[in-house]
Amino acid sequence: MLSTYQESSASTPIFFVLFPGVDPTPMVEKLGASFDISAEKGTFVNISLGQGQEKPAEAMLEKMAISGGWIMLQNLHLMQSWLPTLDRKLEQCAETAHSSFRCFVSAEAPPLPYMKNLPEALLQACIKVSNEAPADLKSNLLRAWAVFDQDRLDACSKTKEFRACLFGLCFFHSLMLGRKR
Repeated sequence: MLSTYQESSASTPIFFVLFPGVDPTPMVEKLGASFDISAEKGTFVNISLGQGQEKPAEAMLEKMAISGGWIMLQNLHLMQSWLPTLDRKLEQCAETAHSSFRCFVSAEAPPLPYMKNLPEALLQACIKVSNEAPADLKSNLLRAWAVFDQDRLDACSKTKEFRACLFGLCFFHSLMLGRKR
């Protein structure tokens, strides 16, 4: 994630291709924390797109471009008709954006190879990141367990029961990801 960030600039969004079982949000938040960027400080905004989220997303995009914050727009594939507007807005913001401004976007890959769900200009302007979940059970289990840090595990009053339950959920999740393939 750090090397991807170092390649980016205020005018190049970072685009995550979504795969089942993979969420880029924790990676972006962790990277942001290392640069003193967080939602608590008002320097990081995460918007999950859907019906009615166009105007709030545009407003926050402009605000973060001016102030130098980070914005993450998730599920672009749900907003087909709004994407040309987003593309123009990103171009406008890039001209006057603060040097520490970053825009992260995510969308699912189209279901069939000949289908397109994002404007070509938007894809060309972005740094693309693909982080597909591993295929084997052990790797999926380790990946699911790694989401929970030691502080989170120690914060529970019944650590033994919590870890057992969490392991069961991680195992089930890993098994379902493997079965889905």
